[in-house]
Amino acid sequence: MAADPDGKSLTVNYPGGALTTTVGAWKSLFGVDSPILQPIPESKTVGVKTHPRVRVIGQPSTQVDSYTYEYTQWPTSQASNAAAGDVVLLEWEGSDGQWTGRVTGALSDLASFFRANSIKPVVFRSERGTKYGPFQLVL
Repeated sequence: MAADPDGKSLTVNYPGGALTTTVGAWKSLFGVDSPILQPIPESKTVGVKTHPRVRVIGQPSTQVDSYTYEYTQWPTSQASNAAAGDVVLLEWEGSDGQWTGRVTGALSDLASFFRANSIKPVVFRSERGTKYGPFQLVL
């Protein structure tokens, strides 16, 4: 039996947190070709200060000069062995009922993410029953 690709979990990172729900929910909310579903990495530069290094304990140290290097940072989120995050129930215009997701970070950051990106009005409810929304991008 083949698995439904839209039923697989997908985590999308945003400033301050991340939301995990099914691929089908993301496609329904943002569209199949949404840039939200295509993460963009950032180029980071790290500066290392001059410091001493000891190769063998008890031997004299040598001085390492300062230097910089660059790396590509892809979006990341927190994880744990247990299911990370808080459960939220999501609803939007055209959805078939409620969708379940897990949020890491503050719910206010999730609201800001939907306000900045959602083309459909989104309402979500926390595990404790607090309703948030609707949030929608205003062009």
